[in-house]
Amino acid sequence: MTSAIKHASDIVVGFAGMTHLGIVSATSVAAKGFKTIGYDSDSQLIERLSAGQPPIDEPDLDELLRANGARQAFTNDLSRLAECDIVYISYDVPTDDRGHSDLSPIVGIIEAVAKALRPDGILVILCQVPPGFTRGLRAVPPERLYYQVETLVFGRAMARALHPERTIIGCADPNAPLEPRYEALLSAFGCPLIPMSYESAELCKIAINCCLVSSISVANTLAELCENIGAEWSEIVPALKLDARIGPSAYLSPGLGIAGGNLERDLATVVALSERFETDAGVVRAWIDNSRRRRDWARRTISTALLREKPEATIAVWGLAYKENTHSIKNSPSVATITGLPETRFVAHDPVVQASAISHARLTGVDSPLAALEGADALMILTPWPAYRRVGVEEIARTMRGRIVIDPYRLLDPRAAAAAGLDYYTLGSRHNSSAGIV
Repeated sequence: MTSAIKHASDIVVGFAGMTHLGIVSATSVAAKGFKTIGYDSDSQLIERLSAGQPPIDEPDLDELLRANGARQAFTNDLSRLAECDIVYISYDVPTDDRGHSDLSPIVGIIEAVAKALRPDGILVILCQVPPGFTRGLRAVPPERLYYQVETLVFGRAMARALHPERTIIGCADPNAPLEPRYEALLSAFGCPLIPMSYESAELCKIAINCCLVSSISVANTLAELCENIGAEWSEIVPALKLDARIGPSAYLSPGLGIAGGNLERDLATVVALSERFETDAGVVRAWIDNSRRRRDWARRTISTALLREKPEATIAVWGLAYKENTHSIKNSPSVATITGLPETRFVAHDPVVQASAISHARLTGVDSPLAALEGADALMILTPWPAYRRVGVEEIARTMRGRIVIDPYRLLDPRAAAAAGLDYYTLGSRHNSSAGIV
C-alpha cells in the first residue's frame, strides 16, 4: 500500500495536541501540500482554529492558516485520527517552575491515540521527552514508532518549521530505512534527514539546548564584567561572530537569564540524570545559577537606582511576554521582576499579553507604550518588542516624570538617551548617565 504513495496529497498527517507546537507544526505540514487533521479535546479551541483564529501569536501564522484552507482541518473527535497515515503527538509537556516535566498526561494521550490509529498508522513523538522514554512505549510496534526532534523558537516558529536546517529522527533501528510515507513527508521540507537511535535523538535535543545555554551564559557572564570594568559588550560581539569556531548565528546577546521553559527543562533533565547515574553536572548547575542571577538584574538595578530612596515610585514597564513575538509568559523575566517587587506600583504595556495575566496587586495595564509613561518615575523595557524601538527617546523624556530607563536589550540608542537627559542602564555596558557615556 505505502509503495503506491507518490504525492503529498496522498498522505494524511494528524497532530494530537493543538498547543503552540501542534498548531505551528500542522500549519507548516499543510503548507507543504499535505492534508492535516489537528485534534484536541478542547472544543472551544477547535472552534477558534476552524474559524482561522489561532490562540497564539507567531509571525505569518494567520496568513498561512488562511492559505491552507481545506487542507488543514481541526476536530475534537479522536476517532478521526484513524484517517491519518502519520500522527504526531504534539502536546506541550507540562513543566514546573524548576523545569521538571510531568509526563503522565503525555503517556495518557499516547495510549489513547494508539488505540485510534489505523493498523498501519505511524506514530511520531514530537513533544520533548527525556532519554529512554520512547523506547519504553509499548502502544505501537517499534517499526511504526519514531521520535522527531523539534527546534522551534518562539517568535520565529513558522520560519523554522517551514525551513528546518535538518530533521533529527529517533528510530528503533537507525540502520533500517524510514517508513516510506514518513520519509516522503520529511523529504518535502528539503533538508538533511539524520536518523539515530531513540536515545541519541532524545539526548540530541538536550545537547542542542545545552550549546545554546553555554553561549547565553558566556554572554551574560562577560557582559556583567563589562558593566563593571568599562568595556562594551556590543563592541566585542562582532569580533566573536567573525570567528568560524563561534559563528554569525551564535547566541551572544546578553539577556535576563534563560526563559520560556524549554531550556530550563533540559537543564533540569541533565541534573536529574547526572544524579541518577552519578555523573558530573557542575557546569550545568553553574548555568542555572548564572541564569537566576541575570534574571534579577533589572530588579536589583531599579532597587539601587530608585526604590531605596523612593519606595513609593511608579514604574512603567514595556513588555510582559518572555520574549518578543510571542504571547507566552512562561518563566518571563519581566514577570519575575514585577512579582519580585510586590510593594511597587507598576503601569505596564504589552502588545499581546494582558496585565491581568500577572498576579500583582499594584499592577495596572494600559493600551499604549506612552500611556504607561505618564506620571512614571522610571521605565523598564523588559521585552524587546520591535514596536518599542520606534518610540523616540525625546518623546520618552517628555512624557516621563522621572529620568531613569532600564533597557537590558539595548532597544534605545544609549547616546541618544543620554543626549535626551535620560539616566540609562543596559546590559553589557557601564552605566550610561545623562552626563555622557562613562
